[in-house]
Amino acid sequence: MLIQVCGLPGSGKSTLSAALADRVPSTMLRVDAIEAAMWKYGIPREQSGIAAYSALHAIAVPNLMRGQTVIADAVSGSEPARAGWVSTAEMAGVPLRVIEVVCPDLVEHRRRVEERKNDLPGFVLPTWDEVETTRAEYEARSDERLVLDSTMPVTEMATMALEFVGADVR
Repeated sequence: MLIQVCGLPGSGKSTLSAALADRVPSTMLRVDAIEAAMWKYGIPREQSGIAAYSALHAIAVPNLMRGQTVIADAVSGSEPARAGWVSTAEMAGVPLRVIEVVCPDLVEHRRRVEERKNDLPGFVLPTWDEVETTRAEYEARSDERLVLDSTMPVTEMATMALEFVGADVR
């Protein structure tokens, strides 16, 4: 199964993805890690987005075809980005489950963005202004998905996510 965890930067995607990966045997893939590697080797930030998503899809497919669950952590704020996940799941012949993480408390969301620690060497965390720009460009979703409010405890979010995807809780 491909589990695509999406939402704005700083909303709690990576926190939820890690909590799921801790509870279900899976491969966790994070687009931020791929972008950091691209930036390290001179690919400018403005050009790394679609290439990072393409690399993530290319890594996901063989893992999915080997029977592994893949958790993909990426904003996926536009229809082309979302279509890439659909194609990836179809290519591997696995179901796609989408979980959108939101932080409806703007004060809390901003605090998270401004105070979070960078856990990826070479990755440049977005500023609050950049998150606001992403929010303005983020296309509304109409697909089947679970929407989780990240102001709730992560253990509760993970349990709800695992119920949605049909995975056994360890």
